[in-house]
Amino acid sequence: MTSFYDTLKTYDWDDVKQNIMDKSKNDAIAAINNPHRTLDDFMALISPAATPLLEDMAVEANRLTLERFGNTIQLYIPLYVSNYCTNFCVYCGFNHDNDIHRKMLTLEEVQAETDVITGWGFKHLLLVSGEAPAVTTVDYYEKVIRAVRDKFSQIALEVQPLDTDDYAQLHEAGLSFVCVYQETYNEQQYPKYHPKGRKANYRYRLETPDRVCTAGVQKMGIGALLGLEDWRTDSFFTALHLKYLERTYWRSKYSISLPRLRPHAGAFMPKDPINDKQMVQLICAYRLLDQQAEISVSTRESREFRDHVMHLGATSMSAGSSTEPGGYVVPHKELEQFAINDNRTPQEMVEAIKAQGYEPVWKDWDAWM
Repeated sequence: MTSFYDTLKTYDWDDVKQNIMDKSKNDAIAAINNPHRTLDDFMALISPAATPLLEDMAVEANRLTLERFGNTIQLYIPLYVSNYCTNFCVYCGFNHDNDIHRKMLTLEEVQAETDVITGWGFKHLLLVSGEAPAVTTVDYYEKVIRAVRDKFSQIALEVQPLDTDDYAQLHEAGLSFVCVYQETYNEQQYPKYHPKGRKANYRYRLETPDRVCTAGVQKMGIGALLGLEDWRTDSFFTALHLKYLERTYWRSKYSISLPRLRPHAGAFMPKDPINDKQMVQLICAYRLLDQQAEISVSTRESREFRDHVMHLGATSMSAGSSTEPGGYVVPHKELEQFAINDNRTPQEMVEAIKAQGYEPVWKDWDAWM
């Protein structure tokens, strides 16, 4: 069976990086004006040459987003069910070597957390966990999903990569959305950031979206951890991955996330940090390439930045987030994965969305169709 790995191997990381840097301002202008944009156009749109054209990109991104999604922002909230992890990712607060208290929520604690969450109005739930398959098993995730599925219109999962049969099992239980981020598509550099643990298997992680879509899950979320490697090159490969998935599994829906490295317990410093202006350029470029994909911006970002990008292509945002297991009922900062940057409450986020002329959406009607 072929997979995205076969497509990826036809590209060379350094060649792609050079092609992006070689793009001219005229290439970027042509890309903005092309109604049928290609991946080559995407290279031009994320290149340094496109920076002076950011306003033109923003106008087009806003038009395309309003045309497809209207003036709405979907709201979701993460629920961290465990911070046990057997991986050694050098940039992550859940790293197995980090001296933090480990906790996995019981089903009773999950119910208590989701009671708080639904009290705020949320109908989109993202279940998040460190990667410890012997602790947080597939059966555990199934029990959690079944325990809370009647409370939510969409249940998403951001945990360790699973096999196709596992995703089919969870889909039958009520799972409708899976997020798995490759972190970096640079296969040569990937082991430097993931030296041990199951996550060290680059190809197995890369092929996860193939398994998710084969299992029939309705929506797949992908992305790179911006700052690990050259952000432009990683973003190109994310776009390549998106287009492959849309072509191969056309019945599924897709979402792109743009996480930036944040301070955490291990104090990892990003190799190639991306600034706010470059983030805006990237969001606009994704929207110009793909009108259908959802674009998610989490509370890793500042309130000012998130308010701004509502007009530039973002369609989904978290609010009131806690990155620690049990953090909605009893907060314990020492359990968290990374620091939150936008600390607004869900109600404050609702008011901010309305102030920007947008309508907050709590429920994903597509999941019921």
